[in-house]
Amino acid sequence: MTEQLSVSEVNNKTRNLVLGILFDAIGMLSFAVPFIGEFSDVIWAPLAGFLMTWMYKGTLGRVAGVISFVEEILPFSDFIPTFTLTWIYNYVIKNKNAS
Repeated sequence: MTEQLSVSEVNNKTRNLVLGILFDAIGMLSFAVPFIGEFSDVIWAPLAGFLMTWMYKGTLGRVAGVISFVEEILPFSDFIPTFTLTWIYNYVIKNKNAS
């Protein structure tokens, strides 16, 4: 049972990293088309917030979802890799502090 839990945790960790990098790349696409791309943030911002709460449960997911929404809705802030930073916080910093 412990091995199964460990494998599931590793799979979630890898899945969240890959999805996080993908979602950060999608968020940065608005820089590809100046000014017009910023209007796409109106659609992407709530979706990014929802996806963040789906990927990370509990308080971390809710706080990160709000931060992701705000980061995406503000003009010219799409370069911040919110999903990747949340992954680093959850799997590196938080685990280091728990040890």
